[in-house]
Amino acid sequence: MELQLGLAKVTAKTKQSASMRAKLRGFLEARTDSITDSINDEILEPAVRELKKKGKEGLVVIADNLDRIHNKPKPSGRNQPEYIFVDRGEQLKRLNCHLLYTLPLTLLFSNDASELNGRFGVKPKNLSMVPVQSRHGEPCEPGLELLRQMVMARAFPELTPDERPDKIGEVFGNPEVLDRLCMISGGHVRNLISFLFSCLQKEDTPLPEDILDEVIQEYRDDLVKKITPDEWELLREVRQNRQVAGEDGCQILLRSMFVFEYQDKDGIWFDINPLLAGMDQLQS
Repeated sequence: MELQLGLAKVTAKTKQSASMRAKLRGFLEARTDSITDSINDEILEPAVRELKKKGKEGLVVIADNLDRIHNKPKPSGRNQPEYIFVDRGEQLKRLNCHLLYTLPLTLLFSNDASELNGRFGVKPKNLSMVPVQSRHGEPCEPGLELLRQMVMARAFPELTPDERPDKIGEVFGNPEVLDRLCMISGGHVRNLISFLFSCLQKEDTPLPEDILDEVIQEYRDDLVKKITPDEWELLREVRQNRQVAGEDGCQILLRSMFVFEYQDKDGIWFDINPLLAGMDQLQS
């Protein structure tokens, strides 16, 4: 309790004082190796031993949401993701268990991508959007079916996948509304759930199509007002060649969710966020 209370006091102070945060970082950085050794000796290795006694293979630690680290430069000139995953990559590997880190997508487009691979000894896995259509524009039925199941599983978790389609009418006015919801999400799971939640805030089930139209327009308006003329030009290029090039393109288009990344048997390709499809600015 004394330790927790002490840390709470330190945390409260650092929120109000940049100089205190700098002092705390300086204090901890010199002790990073000893802190890591303590975590290994006192937490991870005993946990792994106990898990193996129970017939498990070991322990996997997932460090999620690190993909949201802001791409701001540090005083040294290095961007935050590069500093954490490249400069300090060896320290991230020192925990004695299986590790899964989420990465900012900008790292995969940066000049440090090769060094990143060398630091961790493995090429990062890239999780693309769930495909709702092919790179040639045809609907992708397997991807759409997965999204339909995800929506219906939230409404009827106790039912089997084969039983859920019979319940679509209880959630949506007609099956076409569910399909449009899946298509407009572009296969971006968080967006899909956000659209659905916004619809439910406006109307009870079964959800009519006009409510979905209203929600789509609200999200479209929010997205469009962020796009500059230069960015519209980049979007027209993506629509034409299905590619995003360089760290700047990634930072502007992907992080802002103007463009989504997909993958098929022919490799990686990109497409415009479906919210923007049909906009006059893309036709110029």
